[in-house]
Amino acid sequence: MKPRHQRLIAVAAGVALIAIAAALVLNAFRGNVVFFFSPSEVAASQAPQKGDFRLGGMVEKGSLKRSADGLTVQFVVTDTARSVPVVYKGILPDLFKEGKGVVTQGSLGTDGIFHANQVLAKHDENYMPPEAAHALSKAQAEKAAQTLVVPAK
Repeated sequence: MKPRHQRLIAVAAGVALIAIAAALVLNAFRGNVVFFFSPSEVAASQAPQKGDFRLGGMVEKGSLKRSADGLTVQFVVTDTARSVPVVYKGILPDLFKEGKGVVTQGSLGTDGIFHANQVLAKHDENYMPPEAAHALSKAQAEKAAQTLVVPAK
């Protein structure tokens, strides 16, 4: 076999190995990707019925309830148009408050309650994850579009 053919085989084998490695890496990422959904998207059944996803929005004021065990909390996440009840067992972040932004990770139960296994609170007064800000503004626009304005006579 000529050296030219040997180089061609070596290059083809290298390209094949790189393609296999890339496919394995992309497959691993697909299994670990967690998508973000707003309460309006959850209500519209756009969120996965099985598996984990992230639910984000604002913690509805007056909705936080702590159970007697001290670890289980219930609250409602809203995007001003729709709301989703959330149950979480664990220690809440220090920045978690009613009326503030939150992103929870978990799964939606058959009872319509989101069972969170992780709660993330925003960092400061001005920060909100871009996905949450977009979902809130979209929900507010939809709510405004649904409100009928009757012209005065």
